[in-house]
Amino acid sequence: MKKASPTPRAGSDLLAIFRRLYKHFGPLRWWPAETPFEIMVGAILTQNTAWTNVEKAIAGLKGAGLLEPEALLAADPDLVRRLIRPSGYYNQKTERILDFARFLLDKPGRGSIAALAREDTAALRRRLLALRGIGPETADSILLYALGHPVFVIDAYTRRIFSRLGLISPAAGYGEIQEYFTRRLPADRKLYNEFHAQIVYLGKDYCRRRPRCEACPLSPLGPCRIEPRGEAARARGARRDPASRSRKKG
Repeated sequence: MKKASPTPRAGSDLLAIFRRLYKHFGPLRWWPAETPFEIMVGAILTQNTAWTNVEKAIAGLKGAGLLEPEALLAADPDLVRRLIRPSGYYNQKTERILDFARFLLDKPGRGSIAALAREDTAALRRRLLALRGIGPETADSILLYALGHPVFVIDAYTRRIFSRLGLISPAAGYGEIQEYFTRRLPADRKLYNEFHAQIVYLGKDYCRRRPRCEACPLSPLGPCRIEPRGEAARARGARRDPASRSRKKG
């Protein structure tokens, strides 16, 4: 199974890519939230929607005093649905954030984020993935941004950018891409946090579906491979693990 570009290129040094992005964007201080629980809820709400929509939903929950697990579970579910409606799929997402609040409270320490953060990374990741509607990206976002575990988050921007750079296959799976990064970077929570934020901004501002290559801060690394529309999705579908088809995207 191919995990990297078949030919070396200037962009194969991930730290050099990170430094180039950091010089361009500066420190991004992602994830924007006041509490770890707000990050956790945001990680669930951001599934299949833009962050601007999540901000509206978070503001609604915050204004109603529902950004605590106990308050969320005590609230009328119909109220929660109305408040998070801007994030889309609000019926499913209401169930997911309520399930997650129960998960936090149904354990020793009852809702202690600090106790949760002290758990073994691999074991905690397995428990998160066992929750309804929590996929790898959501679980890893919670682990990294809310709980401070050194886990590299992979999203659609990561796949798009680094396949265009020729460093990963467009058809690579989540775990394969994640391994590509963790094998080449020090296990540093702050680095993972900032690098992922830089990737998000690059994908949002430059490496779009219709890319702005001429202005991209990575353009000095050489030309990128821009796949025809739909090619990467078809390739992923052909290689997708059958066991993953029953899981919701995280």
